[in-house]
Amino acid sequence: MSATDPRPLQFGFDNTYARLPERFYARLSLRPVLAPRLVKVNVELARALGVDPEALVTPEGVAVLAGNRVAPGSEPLALAYAGHQFGQFVPTLGDGRANLLGEVVCQDGARYDIQLKGSGPTPFSRRGDGRAALGPVLREYVVSEAMHALGVPTTRALAAVTTGEKVYRETVLPGAVIARVAASHLRVGTFQYFAARGDVDGARTLAEFAIARHYGDAAQATHRLRALLDGVIARHARLVAQWMLLGFIHGVMNTDNTSISGETLDFGPCAFLEAFEPAKVFSSIDRQGRYAYRNQPFAANWNLTRLAESLLPAMVLDEGGEEAALASANEAVAAFEPQFQAARLAGLRRKLGLTTEREGDDVLAEDLLDRMAANRADFTLTFRRLCDAAANPAGDAAVRELFADPTAYDAWAMNWRRRIALEAVSDAARATAMRLVNPHFIPRNHLVEEMIEAAVERQDYQPFEALLDATSRPYEDRPGLERYATPAKPEECVRATFCGT
Repeated sequence: MSATDPRPLQFGFDNTYARLPERFYARLSLRPVLAPRLVKVNVELARALGVDPEALVTPEGVAVLAGNRVAPGSEPLALAYAGHQFGQFVPTLGDGRANLLGEVVCQDGARYDIQLKGSGPTPFSRRGDGRAALGPVLREYVVSEAMHALGVPTTRALAAVTTGEKVYRETVLPGAVIARVAASHLRVGTFQYFAARGDVDGARTLAEFAIARHYGDAAQATHRLRALLDGVIARHARLVAQWMLLGFIHGVMNTDNTSISGETLDFGPCAFLEAFEPAKVFSSIDRQGRYAYRNQPFAANWNLTRLAESLLPAMVLDEGGEEAALASANEAVAAFEPQFQAARLAGLRRKLGLTTEREGDDVLAEDLLDRMAANRADFTLTFRRLCDAAANPAGDAAVRELFADPTAYDAWAMNWRRRIALEAVSDAARATAMRLVNPHFIPRNHLVEEMIEAAVERQDYQPFEALLDATSRPYEDRPGLERYATPAKPEECVRATFCGT
């Protein structure tokens, strides 16, 4: 499209959060950047949102994506929230570098936030500059879109722009802004913000907003706040199970990064496992391993307990007294563990090609994971190559070579084959079903670092585009893309990831 044929940029905003009381947010003024330049527009997502992607690439569109211009209907806000950060409570956090442009409603009736991250300081910046560096923006773009392609509830990336300015962290880095899309940006920390202030009316107003936005069935319940709590807990039980089944480590599971909608939120120091290590930590700021891979279910349960605490004063009226409210909240939180375990075991059955439920399936699955951990087998490749082994026992050779002691796989495979022989499913059908849940491509850490280095050091975005393409169809075998399914060489291994804040 030529510059002489611009298309008007229309989001069709309908901003319900901006209609809540003023204490829920801070209104924002523009903090323009020097020279915004487009890196990428997510054409498919833009169309799904009812936004013309060709309008986004115009100078007007880029200015909106950088935070230099207010789009028609936009009411820029920074959301107020609190949060436990690595177990320490901070009563006021809020959007320190984020700008909620507004909400759009898709043709199917679903409502989404459009938010800029890195667009400048807000009243919640706490002496920060409110900006983002290019590397973390590209990481979030790639990993969030990969998570979407993998079938995991997640925020998504609408666009990325560079700012023409520098940000100062440990080194001087190019600045950037990501436009992020979410079902909402409500967090456990949002409820904690009102609870910390003893603002029961605020907590109830927020709960009713969350029910209307995300949990319509709860609106019909006798105990509406309990129904909301049940819904959030159920979604997070499934979400964390999905993370575990893919070897994903969030890295910073603070309560302010725990979404009420049940989406994966914040992709700062996240990473995917290669060699299976249950105690693995990548995040440079997680020095005690609080959010290690194996600790994620416990962290989620802890965070959801904080949500229950925050809702408790407002639940008293609904439940008929303090004692009844406390019992109800405890009952809700206690449901997380069995729901998580059920979701995880169901997922492990699918990954192993099991189509029925039999006693001992959990033992079979855990035995494989234990052997993978003891032999440093690649998490993603082990399960992907099992798909070929299910189709033909000759495929065992490619699996066993992933184990430091190949006989460790042989012993397990004998039990697995006895188990799958109990089902009336053809080998081909089993393998096909397994390939739909065991990805071939994930955003491997060394490839993420490679594309960041190319963009930051050489302004070369080809590795970014290539990695984005490979991970956009994670369950397909695509000839010519073998390097994107290959574990890092020893000298390429990424040992630490960074928030980028």
